[in-house]
Amino acid sequence: MSEAAGAQFGVAGMGVMGAALALNIADHGFRVTVWDRHIERVDEMHTKYGHPEVKGTASLEEFVQRLERPRRVLLMVTAGAAVDQMMERLFPLLSPGDVIMDAGNSWFHDTRRREELCKSKGLHFLGVGVSGGEEGARNGPSIMPGGPPEAYALVRPVLEAIAARAESGLCVTHVGADGAGHFVKMVHNGIEYADMQLLAETYDVLRRGLGLGADALAELFSRWNEGIAESFLLETTIQVLRKKDPETGKPLVDLVLDKAGQKGTGKWTVQVALDLGVPVPSIAAALDARNLSSMKDERVAASAKLRGPSEQLSPEEKAQLAAWAHDALYAARVVTYAQGMRLIQAASNEYQWGISLAEMARIWRGGCIIRAKLLTPLRESFEKQPALPNLVVSDAFAPVLERMAPAWRKLVAVATKVGIPVPVFSASLAYLDSYRSPELPQNLTQAQRDAFGAHTYQRRDRPEAGFVHTEWGR
Repeated sequence: MSEAAGAQFGVAGMGVMGAALALNIADHGFRVTVWDRHIERVDEMHTKYGHPEVKGTASLEEFVQRLERPRRVLLMVTAGAAVDQMMERLFPLLSPGDVIMDAGNSWFHDTRRREELCKSKGLHFLGVGVSGGEEGARNGPSIMPGGPPEAYALVRPVLEAIAARAESGLCVTHVGADGAGHFVKMVHNGIEYADMQLLAETYDVLRRGLGLGADALAELFSRWNEGIAESFLLETTIQVLRKKDPETGKPLVDLVLDKAGQKGTGKWTVQVALDLGVPVPSIAAALDARNLSSMKDERVAASAKLRGPSEQLSPEEKAQLAAWAHDALYAARVVTYAQGMRLIQAASNEYQWGISLAEMARIWRGGCIIRAKLLTPLRESFEKQPALPNLVVSDAFAPVLERMAPAWRKLVAVATKVGIPVPVFSASLAYLDSYRSPELPQNLTQAQRDAFGAHTYQRRDRPEAGFVHTEWGR
């Protein structure tokens, strides 16, 4: 680009994701200016890629000066204080009508606060959820922008140009006001936690139950990925299982320490669900599984003192285990997505965001980490019934869950029998059983609460009496 030409878009933060997004934007014909507080990252990007439509700047002032008005600035910096610090540095340099976008995994209440702050200064602010990792950012992510519609209109051509494309269309949409985009991205990541854990539990059951090695599991999962279980995470699992360690020739996955990390979005999802009173046991169980995995030394010590079951799988159980695992994986995945969509629905009502669940399923069909074949019937279910209370009772999934539940129960039963932990399979099944039960034992729970704390209860035979209290010890 010529020195005189103004940049149409700015990206601040040249880490892996920021650099990939900048190059993606430039690939689609937009002039991009980039900046990073570590100038060597900008130099490295130019050396490595040398894109003619990307120009680095040495200072933040030059970065802003090069932008055409209204300026469009995308921040790809660490969530939290770094975002606020960048905004404070940008405020004196920007003009009314300019747009700041935060594309990190920010806490949605922070996004709501930042949007109000920008509004008071005459600026626009968008909280933009981006999913797909480095590959998605470079070649087409799923994008979840939230904020004022007029701000989205200013950046829409760029976001639509760089978004993933699926059979359902471009994988970007205006999610809703203020923190809606970051909220949806947070729930996306919560679902991702549970989906990954379900795949790990499937791997563990088949590895320990049938003695299948990484290569055999990769072949089995490849067959599954050709059917209804198809998903990006299953495809990724196959790639991981097939990778060989160059030093030993062994499957690399067998050499990876069994301690899983996290960056916080799964924890946020569970915390918000508690605040909104929405049960998400599959996501909570996945979070607990990661926390338990971090207790490696304690687990090793406990294994010497806490002996597991001595029972073995029967020949019939071994013959059926893979088929049971397939159906259980699909059914538990449906229940996990159902919990996530219910949480988005509750937040949308609470904050008056007007989020379309059908649209969320549509833009998740390509580019993002949880993209899967089941998102198509999921989208169709919410198109048919926008106010559907729960995905598990939809016409598309209720019969499938009914058909697959027996295999699911058998998988959980045999895993328990031989002492293989399946926390998300179990939690998801308990959620389904609780949701389908017209009677639950919380009549006893409420009676207990009234007995020790005078919390009152309602009589099922006289609901018109309202809340009453009984002296249970008399």
